[in-house]
Amino acid sequence: MLRIASGAETASFAVLLGNLLTTHTQAITTLVGPLHGTAYLIVIAATSTAPSAASTGARWRAAIPGVGGLLALRRIHLRTRGNQPPTRNAQEG
Repeated sequence: MLRIASGAETASFAVLLGNLLTTHTQAITTLVGPLHGTAYLIVIAATSTAPSAASTGARWRAAIPGVGGLLALRRIHLRTRGNQPPTRNAQEG
């Protein structure tokens, strides 16, 4: 769920920013604004309930609007990958 919400948050933020910098169409703001807000709240909620985000600092990263979900996902992924023991490749012997 965090992966989907962070993608929606970033994409909607890009659309809102692009609209602001170009035509500033009210219809786009009306449709995409609530989507961005909802995705932002889902990212914060999903990150705060994730057990792997407890000591990684991912919860603080999730609060950054626009890209916080992606930063939190990266932090969680790096942390969980770092805790796993290295695997041996079958060709290594």
